[in-house]
Amino acid sequence: MGDDSAPEAAPFPLTEVDKWVLSQTDEEYAWHTWDDLTKIIANNALDVLKRKPSDLKRYIKWTAETKAEHGNMTNYLLAHRLPKVWGSPPFHAVSSVPFGNPADYRVLINDWPYGLEPGITHIVVWTRTPMDSDLDRGDMTPESRRIAAAFVKRYFVDRLGPGGEDRVLWFKNWVALQSVPALEHIHVLVKDVELSVMEEWTREQEWHRHG
Repeated sequence: MGDDSAPEAAPFPLTEVDKWVLSQTDEEYAWHTWDDLTKIIANNALDVLKRKPSDLKRYIKWTAETKAEHGNMTNYLLAHRLPKVWGSPPFHAVSSVPFGNPADYRVLINDWPYGLEPGITHIVVWTRTPMDSDLDRGDMTPESRRIAAAFVKRYFVDRLGPGGEDRVLWFKNWVALQSVPALEHIHVLVKDVELSVMEEWTREQEWHRHG
């Protein structure tokens, strides 16, 4: 495996699932199916989500190199992936309600998706508006969950038309599982969505360039 992807050299805490994945080959890995993902998210068992072994090794190496170059993942994302007009934390959001104004969020394909079966796309929605979390394990409050669910329905499900609710899943990692805790984000998984729709969802808009 090499020193760069050895667990003791990892640039973030490896979960027991991560360590188990690193002991496997890609051939041994079992992809997350849509039914599997539905059950995981319904049970809020987010700690069992996993990447393909070779992807996890590359992610560990890439994260270490990115942190060495930029200091942390937040700096990298602000420099290369998120709107420049956001500036640096603490952000000055247009709306105090998460996803309340399109200038406050950015929809992007996840550069490092979980190990998902073909046809499933992993999206991340970054928001500069804070989302309330509980004080226990940093999970979403009921109100934050309601707000995020309404956004996902409006932005993703409704765009897919009849049956759209069966092709969209979403979740927000609790704080201990977040790779970039300084930047608020939710994960959205979509099934069998046309490339043109994906491009529509993730297109950079005028307000991302000029505020």
